[in-house]
Amino acid sequence: MIDFISADEATLDGLTRKDTRSGFGQGLLEVGQAHDNVVALCADLTGSLKMNAFKDAFPERFKQAGIAEANMIGVAAGLTIGGIIPFTGTFANFSTGRVYDQIRQSVAYSEKNVKICASHCGLTLGEDGATHQILEDVGMMKMLPNMTVIHTCDYEQTRNATHAVAAHHGPVYFRFGRPKVPMITEADTPFVIGKARRVMTGSDVTIVTNGHLVWNSILAARQLAAEGISVDLLDMHTIKPLDNAALLESVGRTHCVVSAEEHQRNGGLGESVAACLAQHQPTPQRFVAVEDQFGESGTPAQLLEKYGLGPAAIVDACKAAIAVKQGMMAS
Repeated sequence: MIDFISADEATLDGLTRKDTRSGFGQGLLEVGQAHDNVVALCADLTGSLKMNAFKDAFPERFKQAGIAEANMIGVAAGLTIGGIIPFTGTFANFSTGRVYDQIRQSVAYSEKNVKICASHCGLTLGEDGATHQILEDVGMMKMLPNMTVIHTCDYEQTRNATHAVAAHHGPVYFRFGRPKVPMITEADTPFVIGKARRVMTGSDVTIVTNGHLVWNSILAARQLAAEGISVDLLDMHTIKPLDNAALLESVGRTHCVVSAEEHQRNGGLGESVAACLAQHQPTPQRFVAVEDQFGESGTPAQLLEKYGLGPAAIVDACKAAIAVKQGMMAS
């Protein structure tokens, strides 16, 4: 595993870049090969969700629902009654906002073993613009009883998470993305639902993040290290159930925290972090998230910077959290 602090720029620039949706596609094929009760349903976006390999390998276990997402969720819920494990696939906006009633009633309330797999989430959907860039989906899904919520950071983590999702009994919302991002985990990096992955160990500030912002948080931690600030970095890929133990252990050492996510501040990872800390260990926190806005058309890089989700914004948030901590210690 790369030491991200000491690695030179050439090493980081040379990291292989793949999209997380392709990690899902490969993982889905592998779980299909391992379990003959896994089926896949797609709402007319087979190529975009990288479900082609599964479809070609198991045509009898692939169902094309067409542009009828509500029907797809209903069919998936029904299939579970016979012991089938259905994976549904479409864009995150259509996976949640368009079918919330069906998910609430037929999947979450009924505790059906449906895996709701959602690509093209957040601002990094890019040029498709605000109508497709859902930034509220984590909040919608985490508030549903019985629902597990996962957001992965790279190709291998997404592939491994697909295996974990298949093995987990119960409803899952599984969020991943479109752009190619650096591969920062390895094929054998363990993925355990509900257990955070420590990317870096530090003592001055905790960063809790997931998805595409894990990479931006690594870049921020490198800049902070150059200024003598040590970061404890947690990849909180499972938002629900949150790994409270890992979070509390980390802030017990650093005494301040920054949450960083590609989602609305309201309802997201940071809100879950704040709720845990308020109940168990009140701690200064700063949020890096979209501030109650819709997105717009642009490249992923442009949008992350404009909406304050880039490395510089994370650096500033860390310094602000540390300043609050120092002020409290001095008083």
